[in-house]
Amino acid sequence: MQPKPESHAEGAALTKLTAADFKPGEIEGVVVRPIGRHNDRRGWLAELYRDDEVDAEFRPAMAYISTTRPGVERGPHEHREQADYFCFIGPSTFRLRLWDNREDSPTYGRVMTLDAGEDDPRYVIVPKGVVHAYRNVGERDGVVVNFPNRLYKGEGRAEEVDEIRHEDDPATIFRMED
Repeated sequence: MQPKPESHAEGAALTKLTAADFKPGEIEGVVVRPIGRHNDRRGWLAELYRDDEVDAEFRPAMAYISTTRPGVERGPHEHREQADYFCFIGPSTFRLRLWDNREDSPTYGRVMTLDAGEDDPRYVIVPKGVVHAYRNVGERDGVVVNFPNRLYKGEGRAEEVDEIRHEDDPATIFRMED
């Protein structure tokens, strides 16, 4: 793997990899599980989080919900300390891409792409240091619920945001396109 030049956007993490260095495959620590929907005449119900199914390090500190318009991308970014616990449930489909940017990881240099949402609801746990982005590839607004394991901006919103925003770097190697 060839070292990347030392030019980075403000706050961007240094990486020794280039875009060509990332190879497809599963990423150590990333958890992807289906979300079962229980349908009846009233509609459906889905369990998004169960304390007995999640390792302690990923247990939520807060929750939020967002919508993303068709064709819109969120990320790529990564967290120094936070893990995300995304629930892609619809009513659209999302393409999620993750890059293992953790030098101490056995899957360092891997990139993982998957679709989740209306037709295949899943939750995806993204450990700290894994760069991630998603795009709504459906035709209507999509909903994502996240249960991160850290409070946004810390207790009382008094800390710096725990994000390295690669999307702010026009020269980023982390791109949704193949």
